[in-house]
Amino acid sequence: MEIALKILLIIFSLGLIGVVLLQRGKSAGLSGAISGGAEHLFGKQKARGMDLFLQRMTIALAVGFFVLALVVAWVVKS
Repeated sequence: MEIALKILLIIFSLGLIGVVLLQRGKSAGLSGAISGGAEHLFGKQKARGMDLFLQRMTIALAVGFFVLALVVAWVVKS
């Protein structure tokens, strides 16, 4: 049981790292501020769906990682 939970924790951590690295930065200095304002004004709907998916996936993986880390710590301590 302990080994399975640790393997699952490793999978969650690698997934979380991957999803965070796939996300686009919110600003890229001055050029990001200028182009980001134009994208916000005119809308960039194509990338918005993927960004929203990655954001929700990050939240889900982060919550799962946190809960799983607590469970593994409790199992190891017992």
